[in-house]
Amino acid sequence: MEDNTNKEALYFDCSRGCTTAKDPQTNEYDCNYRQGCCKLQDYNWLAGVSQAGSDGLFEVRFKNTRKGIYSNASGQNVKIGDMVIVEAANGHDLGIVTLEGPVVLRQMKCKGINPETTEFKKIYRKARQNDIVKWQEAIAREQDTMIKARRIATEMGLEMKIGDVEFQGDGTKAIFYYIADGRVDFRQLIKVFAEEFRIRIEMKQIGARQEAGLIGGLGVCGRELCCANYITSFQSITTSAARCQDLSLNPQKLAGQCGKLKCCLNYEVANYLDAQSRIPRVSEPLEFEDGFAYLMKTDILKEVMYFSYDKSSLANLYALDASEVREIIKMNRNGIKPESLKSEPEPYVPEFITAVGDDSITRFDNPDRKKAKSRRRSGKGGQNQPKGEHPQAKGQKRGGGNHGGRNRDRDRQGRGGEQKKTTEQKA
Repeated sequence: MEDNTNKEALYFDCSRGCTTAKDPQTNEYDCNYRQGCCKLQDYNWLAGVSQAGSDGLFEVRFKNTRKGIYSNASGQNVKIGDMVIVEAANGHDLGIVTLEGPVVLRQMKCKGINPETTEFKKIYRKARQNDIVKWQEAIAREQDTMIKARRIATEMGLEMKIGDVEFQGDGTKAIFYYIADGRVDFRQLIKVFAEEFRIRIEMKQIGARQEAGLIGGLGVCGRELCCANYITSFQSITTSAARCQDLSLNPQKLAGQCGKLKCCLNYEVANYLDAQSRIPRVSEPLEFEDGFAYLMKTDILKEVMYFSYDKSSLANLYALDASEVREIIKMNRNGIKPESLKSEPEPYVPEFITAVGDDSITRFDNPDRKKAKSRRRSGKGGQNQPKGEHPQAKGQKRGGGNHGGRNRDRDRQGRGGEQKKTTEQKA
């Protein structure tokens, strides 16, 4: 019974990447680092490797995607998964150590942080039980504070949306993440918040994509959102990225959960632009001896162009490689007409084969088993006959059963023997 109650009391805090369980008897919290719950998680692929300059530097994670590099000034043995008390602008904060060792230097290089000139904030000590209690009490206030903050902003008529609230570890400060299309004068709003919540207020403006990264979720591809998984810098995305990939300009399909264009539209733009540079522009039909061929569609990645003699029909399409189309265009400019499009061989295009092999949902079905089952059922059908009638007798009524079939074979063999004798006598 104790194990079941402990499992039911376990709370998964995916925004901070930890699990929390409270003992009802002692009111103590048991918080453990859970690696799979972190947004923008980094894999420590240099674990166990030592490098000069990486000692004493740790990556500390807070709520959602907020994390920073801190130096260990506590003198304690700090490792990944420890709850630590770190330096803050006012007071102190509580975070979880997520990276250590040489991989921290790689993260600093990606973020443009110079370890020689940057003054890192300090890790004071490991978190005690009373620190974790204050931290959990502050976390419990975040949801109600966000709802009240939204109501106050609406009553003041400000065109902004409070997306999230994050309390500092000591509960003396809160960060309000808001979304706004334009500039918002929230000086009066900060005063109202300070009087209402009795804490220090910090306002941070974020975009729609950053909000989706804070909230998280699954995309239409079935995977975790890229903005919550690994994207840290958001690039501008335009509809030209969809046009060069021949995608339909349907806003419902091109927009992500943030309401903006999907970040994945930029992933393959370079490949499409490179392929399009080798595809000629066809502004007029190709001239052959048997008529004009009109361009109907183009497969950009395969570099194959499809032509038809009928401009209004997609029934009979003939595939040509992009290099062949370029040669035919040069021939038409010189007044030369090729013989026929029908005589052109189809271009060889290597087909994509998955590593798995067959991806059909029926690949595990065995058709021989189905046939065997049907035979068994047909064989068992004779058991359901009336007691007075034998199944063979029923077969004899229909066509003589097996014996009738044998008699027919004998008759055929006898007739064949008589025919052979008559032919020999005539000879």
